[in-house]
Amino acid sequence: MNYLQAESITKSYGDLVLYSDLNFSVEKGQRVAIVANNGAGKTSLLRILAGVDQPDTGNVIIRNDISLSYLPQEPFLNANLTVLEEVFASANQTMLVIKEFEEACLSSDTQRIDKATQAMENANAWDYEVRIKQTLSKLNITNFSQPINELSGGQKKRLALAKVLINEPDILILDEPTNHLDLNMIEWLEDLLNASKSTLIMVTHDRYFLDRVCNIIYEIDNRQIFKYKGNYSYYLEKREERITNQNIEIEKARQLYKKELDWINRMPQARGTKAKYRIDAFDDIKAKAFSEVKRQNLQIDMQGSRLGNKIIDIFNISKKYGNKVLLNDFSYKFMRGEKIGIVGANGIGKSTLLNIITGAIEYDSGHIEIGSTLNIGYYKQEHLPLNENKRVIEIIQEIADDIDMNDGRHLSPTQYLNYFMFPHDMHYSLVSKLSGGERKRLYLMTVLMHNPNFLILDEPTNDMDILTLNVLEDFLQQFNGCVIIVSHDRYFMDKVVDHLFVFEGDGKIKDFPGNYTQYREWRAAKDEAEKQKKTSNIKPQNVKERSTEKKKMSYKETKEFEQLSTDIEKLETEKAEIENLLSGGESDAKKIMELSQRFDLIVKEIDSKTERWLELSELC
Repeated sequence: MNYLQAESITKSYGDLVLYSDLNFSVEKGQRVAIVANNGAGKTSLLRILAGVDQPDTGNVIIRNDISLSYLPQEPFLNANLTVLEEVFASANQTMLVIKEFEEACLSSDTQRIDKATQAMENANAWDYEVRIKQTLSKLNITNFSQPINELSGGQKKRLALAKVLINEPDILILDEPTNHLDLNMIEWLEDLLNASKSTLIMVTHDRYFLDRVCNIIYEIDNRQIFKYKGNYSYYLEKREERITNQNIEIEKARQLYKKELDWINRMPQARGTKAKYRIDAFDDIKAKAFSEVKRQNLQIDMQGSRLGNKIIDIFNISKKYGNKVLLNDFSYKFMRGEKIGIVGANGIGKSTLLNIITGAIEYDSGHIEIGSTLNIGYYKQEHLPLNENKRVIEIIQEIADDIDMNDGRHLSPTQYLNYFMFPHDMHYSLVSKLSGGERKRLYLMTVLMHNPNFLILDEPTNDMDILTLNVLEDFLQQFNGCVIIVSHDRYFMDKVVDHLFVFEGDGKIKDFPGNYTQYREWRAAKDEAEKQKKTSNIKPQNVKERSTEKKKMSYKETKEFEQLSTDIEKLETEKAEIENLLSGGESDAKKIMELSQRFDLIVKEIDSKTERWLELSELC
């Protein structure tokens, strides 16, 4: 079933034409990714599909009665609302039912309460608020009464993501949904989207996420759109085939053009007698012969300054804010050439460690020794230090007029911009006119211009196109200095890092020898072993004869098992009674609120006791 149809879409900004005459469709149940280089118009196309922006020509047709939710890169939230109020501000029908119920309870209007209570029952909305809070908690938003204006940029993006996910629309349009999510959140989101019934259209640079979630890829290239029926791995293979075939066709057209040009130029006085169809076809042949498949050949080959034997030695560093311990007695000596990835939940201390290393913040105890040749290049996640009112070339000229390359070349600012895929017509564009990915690429250029020998990259993959990421990966693999990377991009981490600093909480940092996938496999095996240890009936290996007799419950466990059965039965009875009261048997507003809160607690308690009952039942 066709949910969305884009017909003859053309979009330009001034003289910059993003795409022309795009035609494509999205079917029910498809999970579509849109890929392209930075500045090719991915975000612009999502805005058009979501109805936020209009194309210059063409139109988007969405099937009647289809609901759609859109997550922009920079979401708009009402700063005057709290977190929960913002979620309930959605137009989702269930949200409106819950909102009306809460307002009815506050009004003390008996008829309104009865009507709202019945609507809650009809919408099966009694446990909906619990699900909302669970989704927010998964995205590390736990203060539901916090005002929007107090949230960080990352929290606002996660709140906006929670809103569109809770709505469960028919079409879900997501622009870089994994930005500001930690690795556990991304894996949770993968599972959620794979289980969702929503049709998905998204832009993402996360190649593992793209590979595991999407089954259709549309690529914008040279103002055209190309469709690939498969995941990211399939797209890479077929894209190369497409480019190779196009180049073959262009070469054939050039050979034919030479032949036809010779024919056209012969006996010009007799041109009127020449075959009209052949003359008309000549212009098409000429256009094809002089076309080209754009293959970006970005390479990063910057020169790093010399790095001595002593780099950074950290001795017993500790840091806390109030009662929250971020670093506890951490020591490490950095070695030349090592590539370290940092993983851990948001707010657990990753950026704190980076800021301590760079001297941006003070530590509470311990000491750090810095090598005399150290030259740190710090790519920060937030607040890009680029003046949006300056032109692109001015940003480069302010740093240097002569840029050293690794092969001994010296580039001018113009050459340097061309080298990083900023064509000449963009050199005098204002920074404010650049796309998010183009700004990140320009910022990376300014960091590398200083020839660092110790690179710290805090979320370098956000908003960067896949081509730039591939090249950056290759550069970092060959980089002779030290690299520290904080990134939620698992593909990027797997390709670059050789070991991890895993932030486990309470200031503990584990040094794991391997990349992220290897760490995940190790952790999964460890969790499984611990689970088996708890449930296994096998005696330790130093016992020569293993008993085949099944372990029995202790007296204490038997009494607990019996009590659990009684408790669960009572809770189920109380739950049913509350459901009946909420369905119309109770009209007092205060009492209804108390019953609703008690209902939520009962559901959680039943789940907890049932899980324990199942554990003990294995011993029966």
